[in-house]
Amino acid sequence: MPDGPRIEDAVNETCPWSGDPIAADSLTVYRGAVVGFCNPGCRDKFEKATKAFDLALGARQARQD
Repeated sequence: MPDGPRIEDAVNETCPWSGDPIAADSLTVYRGAVVGFCNPGCRDKFEKATKAFDLALGARQARQD
């Protein structure tokens, strides 16, 4: 994805938060997959939530090692 994520590569057609159609200006890449949202606010909410969970899971894994 040299120019950033593309809407046609999104794994979803509707926003997981609102259920509305995704928009080209509201995409992110999560674990190698393009995920779409209906607006940048929903995208940012997803990025914040997944970052928190990824950090928690990483800390848990470090404790188990």
